Amino acid sequence: MKTLRTILMAAALVVAAMIQAQTQTTRLLANESQIDDIIKGMTLEEKIQMLHGKNMFSSAGIARLGIADVEYADGPFGIREEMEPHSWNSLHLTTDSATFFPTGSALAATWSIEWAYAYGRAMSREARLRGKDMILGPAINIQRIPTGGRTYEYLSEDPLLSGFLSVAYTRGSQDDGTAVCLKHYALNNQEDFRGFVDVHISDRAMHEIYLRPFEMAVREADAWGVMAAYNKVNGRWCSENEHLLTTVLRNQWGFRGMVISDWGGVHSTVDAVNAGMNVEMPGERFFGKALLDSVQAGKVSEDVINQRVREILRVRLTVKPIAKEVANQQPVGNAEEMDVALQVARRSIVLLKNEQLLPIDTKRVRNILVVGENAVTKMALGGVGAGVKTRLEITPLEGLQQALGQQVKITYVPGYKSFDREGRSKRQSPVQQADPKLMAEAVKAAKRADMVIFFAGDNREVETEGSDRKSITLPSGQDELAAALAKANKRLVTVLVSGGPVDVSTVSGTSGALLASWFNGSMGGQAVAEVLTGKVSPSGKLPMSWPKKLEDVPAYATGTYPQNVGNDGQGDIFVGLTHGRSNDRRQQLIANYAEEGLVGYRWYDCKEVPVAYPFGHGLSYAQFQYSDLDVQPTADGFNVRFALTNTSAIDAEEVAQVYVSRPDSHLERPVKELKGFQRVLLKAGERKTITIPVRRADLCHWDEAAQTWMYEPGRVVVHVGGSSDNLTLKGEK
Repeated sequence: MKTLRTILMAAALVVAAMIQAQTQTTRLLANESQIDDIIKGMTLEEKIQMLHGKNMFSSAGIARLGIADVEYADGPFGIREEMEPHSWNSLHLTTDSATFFPTGSALAATWSIEWAYAYGRAMSREARLRGKDMILGPAINIQRIPTGGRTYEYLSEDPLLSGFLSVAYTRGSQDDGTAVCLKHYALNNQEDFRGFVDVHISDRAMHEIYLRPFEMAVREADAWGVMAAYNKVNGRWCSENEHLLTTVLRNQWGFRGMVISDWGGVHSTVDAVNAGMNVEMPGERFFGKALLDSVQAGKVSEDVINQRVREILRVRLTVKPIAKEVANQQPVGNAEEMDVALQVARRSIVLLKNEQLLPIDTKRVRNILVVGENAVTKMALGGVGAGVKTRLEITPLEGLQQALGQQVKITYVPGYKSFDREGRSKRQSPVQQADPKLMAEAVKAAKRADMVIFFAGDNREVETEGSDRKSITLPSGQDELAAALAKANKRLVTVLVSGGPVDVSTVSGTSGALLASWFNGSMGGQAVAEVLTGKVSPSGKLPMSWPKKLEDVPAYATGTYPQNVGNDGQGDIFVGLTHGRSNDRRQQLIANYAEEGLVGYRWYDCKEVPVAYPFGHGLSYAQFQYSDLDVQPTADGFNVRFALTNTSAIDAEEVAQVYVSRPDSHLERPVKELKGFQRVLLKAGERKTITIPVRRADLCHWDEAAQTWMYEPGRVVVHVGGSSDNLTLKGEK
């Protein structure tokens, strides 16, 4: 479609701009003189009114001055339905559906800057139709633990991959007119006890790993909004952490926009507003009368209030407001946005293993058994936190029926009963034994089939905001079921539906083919069917390492996660808020990031710990050959040039990856680090010369003494290939 082509052309320009510019000129400063006049005409009470929530997802403007309210869109992978003004109850409108886009880990598995831009722009188009000014996303915290309740929302364990994609998402959304709100700033890397955990970390690890995606999105994409996280960092709540909100965000990075709290995440009045917080959401406990009293008592300067108001007005005057009578009048979830969701989903699916079972050969396979509730379960809603009321979500079974229904007989049996924390399964934990009756039914049917496709993995009740998984074991007795299915039928294909890593020690051994298909949005079922049938060659790459066992993960190996709680502080801050409870906490927990910068593959490389599937891994139905590496210095770093050839008879896409090593460094460094990547389409037999720039800024380390980025001279070894463990080319700069 014409509009989609236009989006992709714009995305290509964004890629070029990202390579050229490290700092983006902000559009937010275009209205400073007008803002001066507005602030002069405001009363103190009106200023305070702008600094806290008005409704559950809006903060107030000043109607008498023609300043519209700020309307927030929850969350990062689809525009949430309309809620009652002061509750979490739906308004039950018929016009507030939206596209369910693939979640963060799925987007990251595309390794595509172009499609991240298209994703952000499509999100913005729907936000505008729904009357929203700011998207509460992208969610770009580093995936420190695979069990994290929001791993599915976040992008990657690697800061550069997360950074490039968050820059593209941000530009896509803001180019279309909707502000982003980068979240959760910062170091919200666990959901258990997130409301009262204190993260202890060195400055170097914090800047190089955990802050880097935020810095890139602010400096390179001019992000207009940031959400302060629930947790503490080095002793201070993020919502009142002057080092994070002022020293780093505003002074070092040049952020000129507005900071809003996570819902219920403010803990003080004077400290929070002075540190740089603009808007308390969703209420006014600290930034309402308490703030007015603090100004009148001389505890907070009105100059500070004026600055906080100025920062909000910069965003408000940059984003065109949508009249309330116009919002939610046109249908959302339209063909253009659904196509973006489909294109992203296609490119996200990772082929982990294939012993010549895929793509499905319909000349040999005439009778397919589909097993597993994940084949029919819709993932747009579930658990705690943001979901999407979507008009369409194609399940994997529906996708297969559409793709093969005229050629192949497809039979479905559930095989297991999915975990449902509301009690439908009457289970206390997702990790259970297989249901004997359901398993027997599946095994009997498997013996009669030409192929079994087993849809395993988690759902949105297992992976959910507010709590972390206690293990990565497949739920509902799926390992036991997989072993029984494999015994009944050697042609077993397993599709893992999850937002993050799961334990594949059983299913990888019992399955002839294994795929990761994520929580893949409205069009996810069609996308996985296209990959299974060979209409699309799989091209996704893992954005995080999949460990063999949980004990190998650095946070677990160092004993710094999980933390133990011995009193009544179990409740989650957000869940408590939704039930009217306070955000006070009596116990402070320490999360000591003892692994420092060795997150994910950096740890496994350094400690020589084998993984189930490595960072960047992903197979294809095609074969690719890397050759002719040439590394040439540039004014901004160096260019990595090489030839990439599709040696097979099918068209396919490949993600080429560039890593560097610093063997002579005087600093502690990982064995290798990702420094560039590019998604490439190659027709059958085609050869292309690929150039991937590596920027000097991405080769720097954080100098704690100087409090700035520094470049260490010395030898740089360059590695190129299709995965972090399959780097066939090596050169030096």
